[in-house]
Amino acid sequence: MKLLTGLVFCSLVLGVHSWFSFIGEAFGGARDMWRAYSDMREANYIGADKYFHARGNYDAAQRGPGGAWAAKVISNAREDIQQFLGHGAEDSLADQAANEWGRSGKDPNHFRPDGLPEKY
Repeated sequence: MKLLTGLVFCSLVLGVHSWFSFIGEAFGGARDMWRAYSDMREANYIGADKYFHARGNYDAAQRGPGGAWAAKVISNAREDIQQFLGHGAEDSLADQAANEWGRSGKDPNHFRPDGLPEKY
């Protein structure tokens, strides 16, 4: 009986720990997405949009499942709002491709335009 109680208690503790981990990853991923957005606004560099999409998603996903989840939710919400406001569907599809590229762990520099300052 003590063994069963111990196993149940351990599984509950581990389950709670994984939820805290997921939530921490999600908040970290949201910060990564915000940093990429802020950098994109600061850089104000024509043709760099897809790079910052890929980089934000990449950085967030590197944190783990929570970060990848946050990146996906934020990216989808942004694109849904863009479409609702009447922005081009083709641009939205290209943004989503860059988002997925980054979330899948592929190098965001694939989208990096020539001449973008090294700071980014």
